[in-house]
Amino acid sequence: MARSQGGAPPRVVVVTRATDYEALLARHGTREQARFFLETRGQDITDVERRHRRFEEVLGEISRAVPMKWRRSHITRADLNRFVFEPEDIVTCVGQDGLVANAAKYLTGQLVVGINPDPERNDGVLVPHRASEAARLLAAVAENRVVVEERTMVEARVDDGQRLLAANEIYLGHRTHQSARYRVRWRGEEERHSSSGVVVATGTGATGWARSIALGKHGDASKLPRPTDPRLAFFVREAFPSISTATTITEGEVTIEDELAVVSEMNDGGTLFGDGIEDDAIDFRWGLCATLGVATERLRLVRSAA
Repeated sequence: MARSQGGAPPRVVVVTRATDYEALLARHGTREQARFFLETRGQDITDVERRHRRFEEVLGEISRAVPMKWRRSHITRADLNRFVFEPEDIVTCVGQDGLVANAAKYLTGQLVVGINPDPERNDGVLVPHRASEAARLLAAVAENRVVVEERTMVEARVDDGQRLLAANEIYLGHRTHQSARYRVRWRGEEERHSSSGVVVATGTGATGWARSIALGKHGDASKLPRPTDPRLAFFVREAFPSISTATTITEGEVTIEDELAVVSEMNDGGTLFGDGIEDDAIDFRWGLCATLGVATERLRLVRSAA
């Protein structure tokens, strides 16, 4: 059996988020109050309960797949920003694709096994495996015989020392989505903007927000990067031309050889966050400069056993 650098057995860290049923209970207190709330709106709690039970069954199957002598931890998405990952953890994300993206920003090269608990509802791009495959995949990871897909990530470095990573995209703008004011620099050109913000996306994020923007602007998203491409795509949303603002630098590509720089001109409300997690954001106030580029870290996603 493979062991970590310190000689301890491997550790499997299972990452989940609250199910819809758990979220309903947290909001309404009891199952009956949640049922009443849904029924008064023509909805039924039965399907929500069924999916919750299936999720619990999947977690049980994964737990049984972890060898008895291995170490294990179970954390939720809310725990990610305070959990201390070990370098050789086997991170097992059980949920939707977005959960993998949420976890990726807190990792430093650990392998990620994505388990899809509901293939009938989830696309499974980043969670391609069934729970029944867990035992075989975990053993293969511990024995270093897996096929790993290394996906490009995006980083933002702020000149006050803060840094942010994301697997899909980083958004820079105003937290209330009103007009964001800033100066943008790219490939030797600079201009002042008033816009709905800037989105800098990876190839993983090219299937989501960036794809919608590209289709809206051009009716075509074929030029967006692929997940493993060492490049990013950026888009300025709804740039407004005026006597003091321009609209020339509104989209482009960022490679490992260049960067996109944005200087805030927002006294209040400026923000910078990744993968839609607004409660883990950087306060992007007037004068701060954020440099966005390809991150040195990669999302190391286990695709199959070799």
